Amino acid sequence: MGAGREVSISLDGVRDKNLMQLKKLNLALFPVRYNDKYYADALASGEFTKLAYYSDICVGAIACRLEKKEGGGQVRVYIMTLGVLAPYRGLGIGTKLLNHALDLCSKQNISEVYLHVQTNNEDAINFYKKFGFEITETIQNYYTNITPPDCYVLTRYTAASTAKK
Repeated sequence: MGAGREVSISLDGVRDKNLMQLKKLNLALFPVRYNDKYYADALASGEFTKLAYYSDICVGAIACRLEKKEGGGQVRVYIMTLGVLAPYRGLGIGTKLLNHALDLCSKQNISEVYLHVQTNNEDAINFYKKFGFEITETIQNYYTNITPPDCYVLTRYTAASTAKK
């Protein structure tokens, strides 16, 4: 490790008073514009949506939606967005955000997490594969107004934990 002071990476919940931080990050990070339902779902997910701060600068976020699975009433987590501003990538911020969500899934016995990723986004695909996500589906023309319009569905299944901690 280099000499110098340790830089802290911290996570904070998303609330009405800091929702604009998430909106600004999304404008900078993603080619898609998100509607009010996205932000309502992000707020409703509680601890599953977090902002990441690098030395008190908001540099990344994960936003999730909790969904009931058909038939069983079980919950699965949909990662709507996960992003870190380019100058701050490679510092473990995205890993910390994703691990936070995966740890919550484990604690709450949620066995399925999934997301959509553009088929040409190899960095994202490789990132998620490191965490046990697999491509489970390809959807043609999922995106409008961006090229390529196709996406992969990446899914991570975990056995619902039975161990009590």
